[in-house]
Amino acid sequence: MTRERTYVDEGAGRQWRSTIAAAQAGDRQALDELVEGWLPLVYNVVGRALNGHADVDDVVQETMLRAVDNLGSLRDPDSFRSWLVAIAMRQIRDRARRKQSAPLEESAAREATDFAELTVLRLQLEGQRREVAEAVRWLDTEDRQLLSLWWLEVAGELTRRELAAAAGISRQHAAVRVQRVKERLETARGIVRALDGACPDLRELTARWNGRPDSVWRKRLARHIRGCGYCGDTREAVVPAERLLVGIALVPIPVGLTLSLALSGKTAVAATATATATSVGWSAKVMAAITQPAVAVTAGVTLVAGGAYVVTQTPDAPPRAAAPTAASTARPPATAPTVSPTATLSPSPSPSPSPSPSRKADVYGTVVDAVDRAPDPNARPAALPHRPESGITSTWGAKAVMQHRGEKVTLSGQGYILVRWQISPQSRSGALVMPTWTGLKGRLFHVASGGGRRMDDTTGPDTTGMGGPATGYTVLPDGTQQMWQNEYFYVDGSVTLNQNERGADYGVIVFPSTWDAAAKDVRTGPDQGAIRYGQVRDNGKDTAPVPQYVTRGTPADPATVPQRSRV
Repeated sequence: MTRERTYVDEGAGRQWRSTIAAAQAGDRQALDELVEGWLPLVYNVVGRALNGHADVDDVVQETMLRAVDNLGSLRDPDSFRSWLVAIAMRQIRDRARRKQSAPLEESAAREATDFAELTVLRLQLEGQRREVAEAVRWLDTEDRQLLSLWWLEVAGELTRRELAAAAGISRQHAAVRVQRVKERLETARGIVRALDGACPDLRELTARWNGRPDSVWRKRLARHIRGCGYCGDTREAVVPAERLLVGIALVPIPVGLTLSLALSGKTAVAATATATATSVGWSAKVMAAITQPAVAVTAGVTLVAGGAYVVTQTPDAPPRAAAPTAASTARPPATAPTVSPTATLSPSPSPSPSPSPSRKADVYGTVVDAVDRAPDPNARPAALPHRPESGITSTWGAKAVMQHRGEKVTLSGQGYILVRWQISPQSRSGALVMPTWTGLKGRLFHVASGGGRRMDDTTGPDTTGMGGPATGYTVLPDGTQQMWQNEYFYVDGSVTLNQNERGADYGVIVFPSTWDAAAKDVRTGPDQGAIRYGQVRDNGKDTAPVPQYVTRGTPADPATVPQRSRV
């Protein structure tokens, strides 16, 4: 059996309710899921709060152990996320108190790679996003702790209520403190920009600086910048930090963290843990669970922009690649894109299930969309096969304009459907959570793509329909097929399309359409003002591609539909 687990943003506690309840009842597999699913969030909270200090791994381990030890005391599973983050913040504060009486040895401090550097290197950040990550070094300890929470709030991983609860303050006080942190972060960004510049006065000022950020030098440098015409002159528009943070992923868990857990000596205890474990047994279980990602890190864990964390386990089958969901996300591009074959990174494709010999004729659903290369803009498409049309009815009528999460439209009948994409990185860039098809009855095919352009086609000197340096980029989940302006589908039965927006801003407009309209669209090319001709995907048979993110089920959260459709 294959299990997909997705770490998503708002409402994640509710999504995990059944898993939490099972873990509280002693279900080992449920406990494994909790630990694996929430470890990335804890690692990022602790890592940013401590700026990659040598104690990060220890604090993360202590947090997870305490969470598992006290899981039985959690009364409301819906509050699991804020409860877990509050534990992490308490461990961070406890560690700070301990270090006041036992400071870190200088050698250990030198060896610890700060979290800003890890963020830049592992996520390949450039430009103003890199600047924000590096500016964190200049914040005081308390400001970094709050920033670690606000960073996740901006990315959609925490709500303001959860931020306030984790910080141990009221929502009103949290608003005031967050505003102060934002102001100090902007000051720190100015310092990073100035140090990258060529101001001769600044070079003279920093001649005797040891290169380590601290409060004294922060004040000196900020004072210089305020009075320096060169350093205070920003040569490009400064994008607000909250817009930049949306496009920065959770930093992947280092293999070293999981290996240190494996070598901690506690895994031996885990082997004797039982489903009726006491608190000591719970600790043993978490150590066993935490050690498992050491293998998964290189065998199919997806942990990328916007905070998605997807792990697939196949205990009764050979290992296979991770199964991303609509909420799993990919890294933003390291540089401004040009017209390229694809805007996403494609993982090794999972093998398609082969039909059994007794059902050779039943091949529907075995061919699923995959990342493909952009065709030659001037290449005319093949003829679009004409499938039977008796008409499509929509629960929204002639046009469904879906711009908000939770909106959905059900389409029934036999005929063609047009889904027109609207992507708005200027409103909110970052990780895009794909719309999903649920409750399929009958068959659904992806038959053509048109609208005169793919959404990753160039729209300016350094921009595409997916964004640019000034706005940030809308980023598709890893392995997701790049959408065109217009996407055409054929349904014979009924299906519901769900808008799952969280993270990047987007909308879809859904129309009942016709074969004539689809065929005319794909034949419109550069001669008529389009960027490119459309693309025909349909072969007129049951081996035509099925869209990604389709299920015959009706999950409570449509964003959990796997990328790899199995219909």
